[in-house]
Amino acid sequence: MAKVKMKTHRGAAKRFRITAKGKVRHKKAFRSHLLGHKPMDRKRALRTPGMVEGRDAQRVKKLLPYH
Repeated sequence: MAKVKMKTHRGAAKRFRITAKGKVRHKKAFRSHLLGHKPMDRKRALRTPGMVEGRDAQRVKKLLPYH
């Protein structure tokens, strides 16, 4: 009998990436629209990816079994 493979959670796959070292990267919020009044240094800081920490990272990795 064949082993049943786990399915990747497609919502999580669109929002998170696993780095080569196994850390979980995500895109920061508040960067999609209404950008005219936000200061440039804030917008520049929002460009850099954020990292998911601790138990939340473990939860995301469980949703992305083959990444």
